[in-house]
Amino acid sequence: MSIDLKDLVAQNRNEAPTALPSFCTANAYVLREITRFAAEHNLPALIEATCNQVNQFGGYTGQKPAAYAASLRTLARDAGMSSSNLILGGDHLGPNPWRHLPAEVAMDHAKTLVKDYVEAGFTKIHLDASMACGGEPTPSFELVAQRSAALCAVAESHAPDPSALSYVIGTEVPVPGGESDDMSGISVTTPERLAETIETHRTAFDAAGVPQGIEKAIAVVVQPGVDFSHEAVFHYDRAKALGLKAAIQNHDNIAFEAHSTDYQSTENLSHLVSDHSVILKVGPELTFRFREGVMALDQIEGALHLPNPAALKASILRAMADAPEDWKNYYQGSVDHIAYLKLYSLSDRIRYYWDRPAVAAAFEQLMANFKSHPITAAMASQFGATFPVSAANVGPDALISPRIETTLARYYRACRWVD
Repeated sequence: MSIDLKDLVAQNRNEAPTALPSFCTANAYVLREITRFAAEHNLPALIEATCNQVNQFGGYTGQKPAAYAASLRTLARDAGMSSSNLILGGDHLGPNPWRHLPAEVAMDHAKTLVKDYVEAGFTKIHLDASMACGGEPTPSFELVAQRSAALCAVAESHAPDPSALSYVIGTEVPVPGGESDDMSGISVTTPERLAETIETHRTAFDAAGVPQGIEKAIAVVVQPGVDFSHEAVFHYDRAKALGLKAAIQNHDNIAFEAHSTDYQSTENLSHLVSDHSVILKVGPELTFRFREGVMALDQIEGALHLPNPAALKASILRAMADAPEDWKNYYQGSVDHIAYLKLYSLSDRIRYYWDRPAVAAAFEQLMANFKSHPITAAMASQFGATFPVSAANVGPDALISPRIETTLARYYRACRWVD
């Protein structure tokens, strides 16, 4: 089935609480699971890349937008997905990766970023120019909107089919990449900030000659009161968001995009949908579940004393020690506590290391070890898999895939795509 995001907004706004999960991950194994699950259930799959993850310089994945889009289309085709069911999104597209540079230079890079994304076939575009650049003060609502309008003009000029574009505007959430452990400043977006975001963008888009930008805007990024830190989840309290829910009624044809919904209960996710969040973004929870399964395999390997052990956990820790830049500014505390967070934090900054050559090789060795030494059902059960002990031996995917699938299923369930 093909899906029109504007139609989805209309359904959500007209008391038919439907939404779409947005999967924000670069993990190849997780992406295969997403496309496999979507193909099996004939579901649309919205997969997003951030400006830090994929950009014209390669980002932290080393992939440019065209190459990343091609890899996703290959995964979808191999899984048996209909091409119309795959939606590619760009998240936080703007100057964030270059915010240390003067604003003019950072924005030039951001324009190239947006150009490359839309030319590669990304159609769901989050325009985010909210960050200060080059030491300037925090930009005003008006300046943010003007910079977003400039990016919108680039998208409209370079998209192969501009009519296919859908925009998301605003940001009331942490910058891409995550935040520190302090969630004390979380507060629900006020109706006034919602209105100012929408109206400043409307004015700026008109002034930039792209009034169609606001017409194509499907959602505003707001803070409905959800987030997570390294060890805690800030759960959705819909009573605190009643004003925000009511305020969206003053603005036609647009809904909310909820970021950092990872680890919310399925009931809370469903409430977010009912309260007009049309996009639910999830990222670290997917790789957190992947990591759980992989570490279970690492423990089984140690318990069975297999020949040629992959020793994946040790490989991960070496990689994190050798290149600490992806976690050191986020984890604080004692040496023991930081060691714990490196492996088990809910923000899952370990996700940045799976593609490091030594870690990737260790993972492949681990999977190969268990393909030649199948795991007994009793051992699989000991490490979290749910099999009757009388079941046949299982392969390594049996300890990883179901954990990811559980997360995928509950997001689609909350968004009313599956029972």
